[in-house]
Amino acid sequence: MPLYTFRNKETGEVKDMILSVSSMEELTNEGEWEQIIGAPNMVTHTGNMINKTSSDWKDHLKNIKKSTSRRYENSVKV
Repeated sequence: MPLYTFRNKETGEVKDMILSVSSMEELTNEGEWEQIIGAPNMVTHTGNMINKTSSDWKDHLKNIKKSTSRRYENSVKV
């Protein structure tokens, strides 16, 4: 089911709801909630996930790299 963003016309409360299309239409037809249609959120950060992981995970990758044969040693990125 899709995720919709609604605003309560009386209180101004904004809420995300997962509803079927028929439930969404029913909710908006009642008049208390209005659907907010906007642009999707943008990705604001990119980068290497290894740099964002814990040191335990990096240590685990180093141990894997040490235990592999020389043939596969360069395939484990630490």
